Amino acid sequence: MAEVKLMKGNEVIAEAAIRCGCDAYYGYPITPQSEVMETLMLRKPWEETGMVVLQAESELASINMVYGAAACGKKAMTSSSSPGVSLMQEGVTYLAGAEIPCLLVDVVRGGPGLGTIQPAQSDYFQATKGGGHGDYRLIVLAPASVQEMNDFVGLGFDLAFKYRNPAMILADGVIGQMMEKVELSEYKPRWTEEEISKMSEGWALTGKKPNRKHNIITSLELDSYKQEVFNHKLQAKYREMEENEVRFEEISTEDAEYLFVAYGSSSRICQKAVQLARAKGIKVGILRPITLYPFPTKEIARLAKQVKGILTVEMSAGQMVEDVRLAVNGLIPVEHFGRFGGVIPTPEEIVEALEKQIIGA
Repeated sequence: MAEVKLMKGNEVIAEAAIRCGCDAYYGYPITPQSEVMETLMLRKPWEETGMVVLQAESELASINMVYGAAACGKKAMTSSSSPGVSLMQEGVTYLAGAEIPCLLVDVVRGGPGLGTIQPAQSDYFQATKGGGHGDYRLIVLAPASVQEMNDFVGLGFDLAFKYRNPAMILADGVIGQMMEKVELSEYKPRWTEEEISKMSEGWALTGKKPNRKHNIITSLELDSYKQEVFNHKLQAKYREMEENEVRFEEISTEDAEYLFVAYGSSSRICQKAVQLARAKGIKVGILRPITLYPFPTKEIARLAKQVKGILTVEMSAGQMVEDVRLAVNGLIPVEHFGRFGGVIPTPEEIVEALEKQIIGA
């Protein structure tokens, strides 16, 4: 029988990491995600599974520790919040450039700069467009519940190893701090050294083996033509992700005449806004992107042929709205409504924005 508990979103990230066979967590505390490390320290998984948990001296150190462990074929992860994730960006692009699978968790707070410790969704650009240098992409999962915080840890690792690419869970501070009932995952044993050698044949650093060449982990290539060939390989991999890994949820779209596009906690607030709008006779539905990259472009384009207008709802000045507009390609009006700096929108405000910006435009 599945184990069910009342847990905070950040806490369940830690619990799910232990249960999915994670080998190592390296991090540095920052609000509103510090409970991830705190929970791991209290759980002491090194006594239970042998998992390494280490508070690094900084976010720069933690992401490079992830690089080292993940380069050995281990399931390695880190978590932080917005300013800390900014500090990690050089390491993140090195991980993508070296095609090393790992899991990153960003529990977003308001910015820019140190900003506030309150929730926001203003790291969308950083997560989906490449916060570091070069042409690279992260697989980005956006949970809207504590249950999905649990589920996306295992999924994130699975996708990271499937594509040999870093994956990120992009959760806003609401999801990280809220408490809900969650059905915990079953325990999976950590991979043995033999399993790692078999799974990572040809790339991971597993020690010198007879009858094979040395595995070398690097993102450096001084021959520009070879680097171009490698970049073509990466772009082909990203196209494969876009073809096979798009995830989304539709709510009340069957008869919808208008559409909210929202992710994370904003999508939950939009569910109440749908109820309020429909009580006023406004037929509105929701498209919730679950993968922010790859983005559900085709699905939004399909719904754009059905509805009269789209309102994106984000706790930011408007970032995802650009991808929605690209998907719609001018077919219908697309507007943005958001509160930012740590302010959470209300359902009533969202309905009012729909009436003023879309219906009354």
